[in-house]
Amino acid sequence: MGVVAALARALDRVTDTVGRVVMWLAVLLVLAQLAVVLLRYGFSTSFIQLQESVIYAHATLFMLGIAFTMLHEGHVRVDILYADMTPRRRAWIDLIGVIVAVMPFGLLVLWTCWPFVAASWRIREGAIAYGGLPFQFLLKSLIPAMAVLLLIAAVAHLCRCLLTIVGRRPDHREGARVADAA
Repeated sequence: MGVVAALARALDRVTDTVGRVVMWLAVLLVLAQLAVVLLRYGFSTSFIQLQESVIYAHATLFMLGIAFTMLHEGHVRVDILYADMTPRRRAWIDLIGVIVAVMPFGLLVLWTCWPFVAASWRIREGAIAYGGLPFQFLLKSLIPAMAVLLLIAAVAHLCRCLLTIVGRRPDHREGARVADAA
């Protein structure tokens, strides 16, 4: 079980690092949107590249931040019954949820988006709007990147659930603290 714990910690470090880097895009997003609004309403002008940079920052923040949110349990969960359960029972529910929902979703996204993203890279798909940022192929690459990061977070969560079930962790909901302690 030491290998499982080490794997969980390593995967959590990846997820946590990506999330902590990407969270800074929120600052860029706010500043870029502020600039768009000030230019539009204060000076009656706009720059399509600046408007598209808001789209790119927003997409990157959310697509690459999903796994970080899962690690730190920031996702929506209905805790009516779950909160009163023992850590072992919560681990079983989370384990089933990861196996039945999260991992199949990540794999389905990877499988279905690959041709779409590959075609975009093949033609080096350009701007969303005329005169915009010529990197739509990079924007579309966020889809498989999100799926891979989500699968990494799911495997780490699965490992923590297994450790809790076999009695090697006091509470599997401390996944966020695993990454912080590493």
